[in-house]
Amino acid sequence: MRKSLIEVAAAIVLTLAATIALASGAGASGVMIMKAYARASATATSETGAAYVNLMVHGGGDRLIAVSTPAAKMAGLHKTVLADGVMKMEHVDAIDVPASGMLEMKPGGYHIMMMGLTQPLKQGDEIELTLTFERAGEVKVKVKVGGVAANGN
Repeated sequence: MRKSLIEVAAAIVLTLAATIALASGAGASGVMIMKAYARASATATSETGAAYVNLMVHGGGDRLIAVSTPAAKMAGLHKTVLADGVMKMEHVDAIDVPASGMLEMKPGGYHIMMMGLTQPLKQGDEIELTLTFERAGEVKVKVKVGGVAANGN
């Protein structure tokens, strides 16, 4: 009887673990990606676009060191900064993801800049990003394209 209870409990735990691992936002690498979205292109001739993700790393911090996507010829990590009263975008080589916290990419802050779009980003579409971490390696994520002024809500 005791052995049966242990087997049932183990089956329940494994089922819950598998469900959590497959849930949106969970990653087998220990990287959790939430609130991933891109903004639709403002015009039919736009060659650039932006995407945003919230990142959490389980088991210690990590660094996001690169990003790529088939939706653009080039993608990079950027941040928006205020310099001499003017908002500018700057390329960054890496972004630290804290061990016990979250990295929130959002308009006016860190973002993924896509240059040389293969086609304009249209609301309702989905693109794929590959995020490369120093420790966790490559993590792929599907990103929904929102409106031109989408903010992830």
